[in-house]
Amino acid sequence: MHSIRDLRRHIQSVTNTAQITRAMQMVAASKMRKAQEAALTGRSFARRAYRLQRHATTQVVDFHHPLLEVREVRKRAVILVAADKGLCGALNTNVFRLASQLDIPSTVFITAGRKAAQFVARSGRQLAAEFAYADAPRYAEARAIVAFARDLFLKREVDQVQVIATQFVNTLTQRAASIEFLPVGAITGLTFEGAETEQELAAHTTEFLFEPSPETVLTYMLPRYLDIYLYEVLLNAKASEHSARMVSMKNATDNADNLIKDLSLEYNKLRQGNITKELLDIAGGQASAD
Repeated sequence: MHSIRDLRRHIQSVTNTAQITRAMQMVAASKMRKAQEAALTGRSFARRAYRLQRHATTQVVDFHHPLLEVREVRKRAVILVAADKGLCGALNTNVFRLASQLDIPSTVFITAGRKAAQFVARSGRQLAAEFAYADAPRYAEARAIVAFARDLFLKREVDQVQVIATQFVNTLTQRAASIEFLPVGAITGLTFEGAETEQELAAHTTEFLFEPSPETVLTYMLPRYLDIYLYEVLLNAKASEHSARMVSMKNATDNADNLIKDLSLEYNKLRQGNITKELLDIAGGQASAD
């Protein structure tokens, strides 16, 4: 049985922890609203960019571009996107679980986020480059990552590039996904509400006229499509991180509050028992004196 002093110290310790987790919950909630708005706002633009890419690359039959070249995969690069910090539940763990399934000798990693770089170093995998991205991801940050991955692919140092990141669904749900990046083509590892399927895209009969030529338009469009693609991935990852951290800190605060109630009840019972015992001792002493 705990002493009254031990219980008092334990209650104070848990109370201090609850104050910290409550403050972190409020900070995460504030960042979460902005991150979610950015991710959802950019989703419509990214969906339209993907639709344009699929229409253009599938209708121009005689067009060939190095970013469209499908090769036998002997070596692949993975853009691994994770959080900079922990305390966000199983968010990072789910992403790393997908990355762990890839063959180590034939895979090199391009990381975004401190936790991703730590995972690659800790697990003995090959790290090709490490990038950081802010709480409010910037387009320039996505372009830098894309430029490095694109150079690896164009120089034939890798035959395929994938993205492993977290897709934001809602505040309570974030889904780890492995997504196709290079060569440019259909995306099957990611789903967006309202996006057209490959069958629906193929059913369109609209003909496109390219000026000055399909080669000029597509050569300009493909690198920028990749930049937009990865920028939306970073926005989703950051919205997922702040949402998961807010939920995790709320659960921690609720658990601390419940523990404080249980400890306070035990403390009061023990204190009341000691008071009752002292009263009985006093009453017994008076009876003996009489």
